[in-house]
Amino acid sequence: MHLNNTSADIFIPDGLAREDALARVTHLGIGAHQDDLEFMAFHGIVSCYHHQNNQWFGGVTCTNGAGSSRKGEYAHYTDEEMCQIRLGEQRAAAVVGRYAAMLQLDYPSSIVKSPTDSRLVEDLREILNATKPEFVYTHNFADKHDTHIGVAAAVLEAIRALPAASRPSSLLGCEVWRGLDWMCDNEKVLLDVSGHDNLAAALNGIFDSQIAGGKRYDLATMGRRSANATFLDSHAGDEASQVAFAMDLTPLIADEKLDPVAFTLAAIDRFRDDVRIRLSTRLAGNH
Repeated sequence: MHLNNTSADIFIPDGLAREDALARVTHLGIGAHQDDLEFMAFHGIVSCYHHQNNQWFGGVTCTNGAGSSRKGEYAHYTDEEMCQIRLGEQRAAAVVGRYAAMLQLDYPSSIVKSPTDSRLVEDLREILNATKPEFVYTHNFADKHDTHIGVAAAVLEAIRALPAASRPSSLLGCEVWRGLDWMCDNEKVLLDVSGHDNLAAALNGIFDSQIAGGKRYDLATMGRRSANATFLDSHAGDEASQVAFAMDLTPLIADEKLDPVAFTLAAIDRFRDDVRIRLSTRLAGNH
């Protein structure tokens, strides 16, 4: 496997030979920043945690962490120092989460967001060829963070560059910088992660540089999952205590003619229609 950056970090927590470690990956999470995987792809981590049925989670973080928020103890850290701190935190999460492999590609956000720079797509294609995962988790196309959108676009382009027979069977766009509660209920992919609060807390808490640096991502992530579970159904008792929502992006890899912009806007239009119908029905007698 050839990666463009010689500074890219490939970490195998259990020390297995690299080729074998990558080949065992069944669930692959591809995120923009250190901690994105733990927040958005926790379902994949939990599914593979005990390695039942020989399932293994692999992680890819695309950026180097240089633009991270920093306050308190981290206020005076340089970009280079923050990169090393965040790399170490992500490695620690890979150990706690029992990942098959953790790859950190060390790109600045500017490259990830560039529509003309092909290096990230090339790297992701190499990784997908080496892992051949069945399930891929990445950012959703309605996310409001431009670097997240850049990663999601690169993931789709890399998958589409693979032969049809080598593509994953599922591609999910997950929640980070915009929740997916707005989607019509019948379109939400419900990822039940109930009963693993201790593991979630352990993973989230590893990223001290961000939490102590002024952002309580740990509380926000768990709160969102709790809210998703409770507000999913207004008439039934909660069947789950922690639920993450995802957007099913699999149709975009099954049909290369589908435009991701039109695909995403169509989901928004269906939400708009749902609001219009509900509201119009109630106000019909007032016109």
